Amino acid sequence: MSTDFLARCTQLVGQANVLTGDDMAAYLTDWRRRHTGRARAVLRPADTNEVAALVKLCVQYRVPIVPQGGNTGLVLGSVPDGGGDAVVLSLGRMNRIRAVDTVNDTLTADAGCPLQNIQEAAAAAGRLFPLSLASEGSCTIGGNLSTNAGGTAVLRYGNTRDLTLGLEVVTAQGEVWNGLRGLRKDNTGYDLRDLFIGAEGTLGIITGAVLKLFVQPAARVTALFALESPCAALDLLALARQRCDASLTGFELISDFCLQLVQKHFPSLHSPFAVDHPQYVLLELSDSESEHHATALLETVAHAAFGRALVRDAVVAQSLAQSAALWALRERISEAQAREGKNIKHDIALPISHIADFITATDAALQAHFPGCRMVSFGHLGDGNLHYNVSAPVGQDEDSFLRHQPAVNLIVHDSVHRHGGSISAEHGLGVLKRDEIRRYKSGTEMDMMMTIKRALDPLNLMNPGKVL
Repeated sequence: MSTDFLARCTQLVGQANVLTGDDMAAYLTDWRRRHTGRARAVLRPADTNEVAALVKLCVQYRVPIVPQGGNTGLVLGSVPDGGGDAVVLSLGRMNRIRAVDTVNDTLTADAGCPLQNIQEAAAAAGRLFPLSLASEGSCTIGGNLSTNAGGTAVLRYGNTRDLTLGLEVVTAQGEVWNGLRGLRKDNTGYDLRDLFIGAEGTLGIITGAVLKLFVQPAARVTALFALESPCAALDLLALARQRCDASLTGFELISDFCLQLVQKHFPSLHSPFAVDHPQYVLLELSDSESEHHATALLETVAHAAFGRALVRDAVVAQSLAQSAALWALRERISEAQAREGKNIKHDIALPISHIADFITATDAALQAHFPGCRMVSFGHLGDGNLHYNVSAPVGQDEDSFLRHQPAVNLIVHDSVHRHGGSISAEHGLGVLKRDEIRRYKSGTEMDMMMTIKRALDPLNLMNPGKVL
């Protein structure tokens, strides 16, 4: 059966786009290189019609499908398990910008289009696509949609769901739903678009999207503030919102340990401060008037923050190069932590008002159970998304520490739940959090999710074993 199935796949997409054996290696291992799965083949369709034909073939032969974009996920959602029955359906060849409409302020793209390419196409048209991630050179818009990615500009522009008007989807039966409508209002029944966004490929395969574009800001100004605590950061956030309103684009919390790791592993990047501080906030304003107006607005925030003793020190970027250097301190954190060694990652969402209490309580609980463990906490404070990662104590073997991951996760996620949060903000559930979510979602909520899954994918061929 396998030989006949692969032969028919070859007829559909060509021999060069049906990968087997060693040619599959890059598609089978996850981004963090913690897991390598097995697959019958990697299939590389060129367009939506080929995706639909391949899905119909998989339905006929009952072959599970693992959709994959840039394979930059962190929860094993885009790689196959160890069974070897599934095929990986890579959308990497589907990388076209289909259309840019500057009157409607929309861009239509294939799902396999890298995020950076979309940003550049928008900029070439004098527009902004504001989704921005550290992996934007590798991740694809289809993957961003499948996990409802957030990034650094959620505070002003929202998550990927908020940036999307329409989708094109190949269903689990191999039919094509063309929902590529650039409408901001369409109240004609159930919102099918939102079912597929954030579903991690378990309900169907997103093959295209209509995305919102925005006017390029006239100026951006960036500042790094040094603070005493996350509580002070929340007070600074409230002040910045009050003074800047919609101009406030980014508000990133960075702990001192994060900054130390970046400087250790990227020696060319330096803290702009003469002494270390417990916490930092990277703040960015996007202004529609002028750089002078934006700078004056930022200066009023800084002046008021010093007057209220919310901050210890501050530095304002005086050029694009200085702004890029400040953002590099934030964007290199994950890579610096990876170079430092293996760690236990948590991508959590909390009510903004609870973040400081969560950090205080959870830090203390982890230290009580695992003395000397190091918290690498940073994230998008403005929208309540915290990356709360835990590294082994100095001198302890990291693999032995990773054996405590279930216990560490229980402490962290129970604390998240007590503070009214979610154990996944923008990474998704994949395999890593699939079973754990049952501890925090009600039976009613899980039953509704299962009902949707069974209705849209009755054969359970769409990314089986992920999310549910």
